[in-house]
Amino acid sequence: MAIRTVEQEDTIAAIATAVGEASVGIVRVSGRGARDVGERLVRSKRGLPVKLGERGMRYGQVIDPKSGDVIDEAIVLWMPGPHSYTGEDVLELQVHGGTYAVEEVLLACLEAGARMAEPGEFTKRAFLNGRIDLSQAEAVIDLIRAKTAFAGKLAERQVRGRFGEAVRALRRRLLELEAHVEVTIDYPEHDVEDVACDHVVSVCEGMMGEIDALIRSAELGRVLRDGVATAIVGRPNVGKSSLLNALVERERAIVTDLPGTTRDVLEEYINLRGIPLRLIDTAGIRETEDVVERIGVARSRQSMQEAELVLLVLDGSEPPSPEDEAIARESDGSRRIVVLNKVDRGIHPDAARFADELAPEGAVRVSAREGTGLDTLRDAMVNKIRRDLAIDLDASYMANHRQKRLLEEAKEDLRTARDAAQAGATLDLVAVALQSAYEKLGETIGEEAGEDLLNEIFSRFCLGK
Repeated sequence: MAIRTVEQEDTIAAIATAVGEASVGIVRVSGRGARDVGERLVRSKRGLPVKLGERGMRYGQVIDPKSGDVIDEAIVLWMPGPHSYTGEDVLELQVHGGTYAVEEVLLACLEAGARMAEPGEFTKRAFLNGRIDLSQAEAVIDLIRAKTAFAGKLAERQVRGRFGEAVRALRRRLLELEAHVEVTIDYPEHDVEDVACDHVVSVCEGMMGEIDALIRSAELGRVLRDGVATAIVGRPNVGKSSLLNALVERERAIVTDLPGTTRDVLEEYINLRGIPLRLIDTAGIRETEDVVERIGVARSRQSMQEAELVLLVLDGSEPPSPEDEAIARESDGSRRIVVLNKVDRGIHPDAARFADELAPEGAVRVSAREGTGLDTLRDAMVNKIRRDLAIDLDASYMANHRQKRLLEEAKEDLRTARDAAQAGATLDLVAVALQSAYEKLGETIGEEAGEDLLNEIFSRFCLGK
């Protein structure tokens, strides 16, 4: 249902494109006064006033409302409400990109009666006017920030309302179950209470399973937003920076034959078959008297402990050292892939034996310098993410932390209702728990959302969106 507020009586304007040189810059205006703003600013090619009637696109000029001077040529898009992004009258002025033209056009819009939009206010109005639900609005941020095609595809599904559809289907079933329970309470002769309780148990258990699937999608959402934190660790001079460069496919880290070249952690994002990874090249872990290097080693250890995936790099051409053994003991085997590097120099049997002891499924043998074995390493990383990190890359939805918390609370309410029904408790208690679950699910898509929550969510958007 659309929610009208005093705030929406204003007409808002903002630059909708990124700052900087470009072929086109867009200034967007939305609200009751958008038509007046457009008709005050836009002139035909011959300098005559224009009337904005039916939706459409035309060529014109944007003038300064004070002096009447032409600011720039423009393609004028006019989209009367409710059939627009915000559900209101929307005007878009497409002018030459760059700093001068778009800023002057924005100032002209403000002079003509609009006010500066707040971050995310266009999308907020789309939500308040019932064009999209809250999960779709949040997905707009994910689509803008998507680092891979896979992330973009899932975010686009969210924008189209796939997550909201799943939640609304759950709410409809909850409403039907609530109605059944209420009828049994008000008209006990209509249904046997034991039968009603059995029905509650069956439906709640089914819905809890469906909510579990949505909750699991939150972990996928976190990975697609932040990337899988992947620490490349090992003693100095085993080829960690060379491996980073090989995976990134460019010279990102300094590589020399001198041990201890890397003094601090270095981060780089890569797209690994649709999965964003945050690669962390760390300083070589060893005992050292160098103050700066000691700080780098401490950060390396912290990165290794906090990472979701650890690439433990060993020099395959040399026997393992006490430092290799110490690092192996510190690293978590459940999150670790053992990488035997420098195989182009030949493999030392003790190095191979040590690597296989650390990795019963087999260490990955590579030459970061020659580029051999990298596809095998990529396969191992993808398999590790799928299997051991339990990230479902085939999920149809992408939930965020806020939605996950509410889904968990709704599931707990359903568990309360199920347990009460199994224990033969009064159906009044069951009804209260079901109503609470219904409200929690509604909050995930904004049907039970307060103004403070909306302000917090939309403040994360950029201006003009």
